[in-house]
Amino acid sequence: MHFCFMHLLPDSPKIDFPKPEEFQEAYPGLIAVGGNLKAENVVAAYRSGLFPWYNPDEPIMWWSPDPRMVLYPPEIRKQKDVLRLLKRHKSEFKYNHRFKEVMQHCATIERHDQDGTWISEDIISAYHDLHQRGIAHSVTWEQNGELLAGLYGLKLGKIFFGESMFTRVSNGSKACLIFLCEHFGEGIQLIDCQQETSHLKFMGAKSIAREQFFTELRALL
Repeated sequence: MHFCFMHLLPDSPKIDFPKPEEFQEAYPGLIAVGGNLKAENVVAAYRSGLFPWYNPDEPIMWWSPDPRMVLYPPEIRKQKDVLRLLKRHKSEFKYNHRFKEVMQHCATIERHDQDGTWISEDIISAYHDLHQRGIAHSVTWEQNGELLAGLYGLKLGKIFFGESMFTRVSNGSKACLIFLCEHFGEGIQLIDCQQETSHLKFMGAKSIAREQFFTELRALL
């Protein structure tokens, strides 16, 4: 095993990302710093089990936490009141609609456990580019032109890499997550939730060892 205190990435068109399993990180889960958010590099990072997460005033940081929070679609918790909500408002849930607005809502929604946002204008621009390339996707719940809830992420192979979600009404984000699972059917076998949250744990997500995540990542890509 190699030991490094900081793997610095070049700002180049093509970045060779380090393999997280080959390094002992100085800070748990932090694998590399630097690089850029060009579409090809962001996709390469996800395929390597990494994702960008950093504050707007910081350099780009690439993470691969251990353990990793994941959700297997068949195991998603479907509460009766959420299922009734989905059935009652079925036509109001949309796939790949108003993608950029979803990101902006995720960035600005108030969260009781979070001060500020990591979803900067650079992140929004990069993921909107991925959306236009057919790689990043969103789910929305809309009523009379108003966004009530939504989520977004990347789909590579049979994995959906969830990035963020928001809701302005009770059970909104839960309904969007269930809609995502049902929309793709067997097209998604794993949802990468990245890090543990009580909300996702309630929905049926669980933590697995990073080594297991990499095994499933390679199989499902």
